[in-house]
Amino acid sequence: MRPVTTFRVIPKIPESIEKLRTLAYNLNWSWDYEAVSLIRRMDHDLWEEADHNPVKILGMISQERLDELSKDDGFLAHYRRVTEKFERYMQEPKWYDRHFGKKDAIIAYFSLEFGITEALPIYSGGLGILAGDHLKSASDLGIPLVGVGLLYQSGYFRQHLNYDGWQAESYPINDFYNMAVEEVKDQNGNNLVVSIDLSGRKVYAKAWLVNVGRVRLYLLDTNIPLNTGLDHDITDELYGGDNEKRIQQEMVLGIGGIRMLRQLGILPAVCHMNEGHSAFLGLERIRILMHEQKMTFKQAIEVVRAGGVFTTHTPVPAGIDVFPSDLMRKYFVDYAKELGISWDDFLALGADSYENRHNGFSMAALAFHLAERSNGVSKLHGHVSRNIFRYIWPGLPQEEIPITSITNGIHHRSWISHDVESLYYRYMGENWIQEPQNMNKKEHVDEIPDEELWRTHERRRERLVSFARKKLKKQLIRRGAPITEIKTAEEVLDPEILTIGFARRFATYKRADLILRHPDRLARILNNENTPVQIIFSGKAHPKDTPGKELIRELVHLSQREEFRKRIVFLEDYDIAIARYLVQGVDVWLNTPRRLYEASGTSGMKAAVNGVLNMSILDGWWDEAFKQGIGWAIGKVDEYSDINYQYDIEANAIYDLLEKEVIPLFYTRTDKLPRGWIHYMKESIRSLYPVFNTNRMVIEYTERCYNKAENRYSLVTQNNFENAKELARFKDNIAGKWAKIKIEDIRSDAEEKVMIGHCLTVLATVNLGEIHPDHVDLQVYHGLVDNTGMITDGVSDSLKDIRKLSDGKYEFSGCLNCTLSGMQGFSIRILPKNDLLENPFVPGLIKWAV
Repeated sequence: MRPVTTFRVIPKIPESIEKLRTLAYNLNWSWDYEAVSLIRRMDHDLWEEADHNPVKILGMISQERLDELSKDDGFLAHYRRVTEKFERYMQEPKWYDRHFGKKDAIIAYFSLEFGITEALPIYSGGLGILAGDHLKSASDLGIPLVGVGLLYQSGYFRQHLNYDGWQAESYPINDFYNMAVEEVKDQNGNNLVVSIDLSGRKVYAKAWLVNVGRVRLYLLDTNIPLNTGLDHDITDELYGGDNEKRIQQEMVLGIGGIRMLRQLGILPAVCHMNEGHSAFLGLERIRILMHEQKMTFKQAIEVVRAGGVFTTHTPVPAGIDVFPSDLMRKYFVDYAKELGISWDDFLALGADSYENRHNGFSMAALAFHLAERSNGVSKLHGHVSRNIFRYIWPGLPQEEIPITSITNGIHHRSWISHDVESLYYRYMGENWIQEPQNMNKKEHVDEIPDEELWRTHERRRERLVSFARKKLKKQLIRRGAPITEIKTAEEVLDPEILTIGFARRFATYKRADLILRHPDRLARILNNENTPVQIIFSGKAHPKDTPGKELIRELVHLSQREEFRKRIVFLEDYDIAIARYLVQGVDVWLNTPRRLYEASGTSGMKAAVNGVLNMSILDGWWDEAFKQGIGWAIGKVDEYSDINYQYDIEANAIYDLLEKEVIPLFYTRTDKLPRGWIHYMKESIRSLYPVFNTNRMVIEYTERCYNKAENRYSLVTQNNFENAKELARFKDNIAGKWAKIKIEDIRSDAEEKVMIGHCLTVLATVNLGEIHPDHVDLQVYHGLVDNTGMITDGVSDSLKDIRKLSDGKYEFSGCLNCTLSGMQGFSIRILPKNDLLENPFVPGLIKWAV
C-alpha cells in the first residue's frame, strides 16, 4: 500500500545531551576515538548491530536509555569532553588559515566515490578511501574545499561466497534517512534539485550534504519522483551497469555537480578532478562562461584550464573510461552545438590527437586538455603516466611532459589503532597525531620502550584473530556449512604466531595467488613446528571479473585443505571495518602486484603507521619508500618476457624472504622480545610516518596545485576576462601560422672533442613566416646521448640573440655550456612564447629540427 503522507520520525534527545545529534551528523567522529568511545558507551550491542552508524543508533536506541544517559554523571562528563573538543576543532585556526588567511570555498574536489566510514557505503576501494582521506586532511588543515560526488542507492556490492567459494553479490538498499546525510534546501525551503539534459530528456538530481569535519561534501541522487523509468537508477550502483550507465553517471557528477554548486552560491576558482570520471565538469564550466560572459569557446577554455587540476590514478590504458563515438554523439551532439564547435573538434577534446578523434572519447584525455596541472600518485606512477599519455604532447621528451607526481598518503587518525595512538601520545607528543607532516623529532620513536611497543602490537594481533574467528564462523553458518566445520572456525589462526595480511581488490594483476604458487613449499613454511606462520586474505572481485572470482574460489579451496585449514583464512565482504582490523593487527603486510601496474597503493601505509612491516613488490609508493631495515622488497625491478617465469621468480623470492629473513627476525627473541623485529618496526615508523600521510599530500596539492591554479585563474579572469581573451587570440593566431615555420640551418663551433667548461656557440636560421620572433622561444635541447643515439635526460636553453636576415627570416644564437663529460648532442626546437602561457608545451605547437 502506497502511503498518502510521509513523515520522518526522529528521536527525542534530552536537552543535556542534545549535541549527540550534531556529533552523529558530522563524520568527524570517525577519526576521533574518544567520540567513538562515547557512541559505543550508549549501547555497545547497538554499535555492532547498526554497522557503526551513530545516526542509526540514535534511531534504534530506546527513549528510556537516552533519558538514563542524560542523568549519568560519568556519561555526561565524557559527553562534555567530546563536544568541547569538537567545537574547538571546528572553530580554531588551522594550517591554511595561518598561512593564507581564511577564505570561503575556492576548491571543488570531484570524485565518483568517497570512502570516509563504513557507515556511509558509497565507496569500493582505494580511489574512494583516498578521496575520503583527502577530505579529512583538508578539514584538519582548514583547506577551503568542498567535495562533490554521487549518493548511491545501493553503492558498491556486498560480497558473499557460496559453499564452493564462488563470489555472489547483493545490493542492500541504503536508507538515507538513517545515514549522516541531510537534504539540501534552496532559498525557499524546498529540496535543491538540478537538471541535466540526457539525450533529449531532462534528468533531475537531488542534492544531499555530508559534513566531514569542517569540509562539506555534496552528493547527487537521481532516485527521486521527478525522474521516470530507468533514470531513477542512474545513481543506483557504483561501477555497475554498462557504458551507457557510466556516461550518464559521469554527466550527473560533472555537469550536475557544477550546476549544484552554482545553485548553492559556490563558485570555485579551482576544480580538482580525482580521476577522469568528472571531466565533463570542464565542458559545463566552458558552457557557462560562453553563456554568461559572452566568451568564445577558445577564450572560455583558457579560463577553465587555468583553474583545472587533474589527478590520474590509472597505471594502464585499459583502466581509462573511453566512450564510443556513437555513444558520445547520442549524449553530446547538441552540447557541442551549444559550445559553438564542430563535432570533430568536440571529439578531439577526448583524443590524444585530432587525427585519432574517432577512436573513442577518453575521459583522461579530456581532463588533460582541460587542466593546466596534472599529476600521478607516486613518483613511479608519474613516470608511467608520462609514458601512457605522451601522445597528447607529440615530440616532447618524456621527462618534459607536463604530468608531475604527488604521492598518495593516508589519514593517520583514521587508521591508527587506539592502542598505538595512545602510545604515540605518551612518548612522542601530540604533534605526532595532529601534524604528522611536521614531525621532525624522529628520535622520539626510540623513547618508546621495546616491551610496551611489542605488547601493544600483540594485543592488536589477538583482537584480529578473535575478530577473524567470529567473522569466519558467521560466514560458514550463512553458507550452510556442516557443524563440524563451523566448530573448527573457533580454532583457526593462532594469536601468538607470525601473521601476514593480504587485502585488496581481487584483480588478477594484484596477484593474490603469488604466495600460493607453490603450495607444498608454502605448507612447509606455514606449518613449521617452531616457527609457524598464518595468512589472512580479504578482498572483492568486480562482479564482471570472472578471473578475479576464480582467484577467490581457488584460494578458498586451498584454505580448506588439511595442511592450510588453520593457517589460511579468507574474510569475505572486505570493507573499511575489516581493513582497520587487518592493518592494525597483522605483523607483515603483503603486496604483490605486477610491477608498474599499481599506481600507488595505500593499504601498506595504513599498516606501517601501526608498526606493521611491509613486504612488497617495488611498485607504487613502496618503490620510493623502501630502504633496508624498514621492511622487504620482493625481487628486483627486472622484467621478463615470459610471465610464468616472472611469477615463479617472484614467488620464490617471497618464500626465500620468509625463510631466510622475515621468520628468523620474528622468532629470534632476547628476554622474550623480538628485538630485531622491534628495531625494524621503529625504523619503519620513523621513516614512513612523517611522509606517507594525507596532511603532507594535501599540503602539496595546496602549494603546488590549488594556490597556483587560484592565482592563475585570478590572472586570466581579471579585467573582465581580458587576459583569457588575449591568450586565446594569441594561440589562435599562432596556431594558424605554425605549420609554415621552417628551421633552415643549424651551425655550431663543435668539434669532435670539446673540453668541459667550453661555451659552444650555436646558431640557427629560422623562417618564421608571419610570426613575430618575440612570440617564439627557440631552444637548444641538449644532453647525454645513449647507445641508441637518443638524447637522455635533456635540458633546454633559449637562444636569445636574434638577428633579422630578411622578411620572416631570423638568425638565433647563443651559448651552450658544456658541463658534463661523455657523448653529448643537441637539437633545436621552437615553442610558443607569451607571458600569459602557464607552460610552453601546448599540444601541437612545437617544432623540432629534422
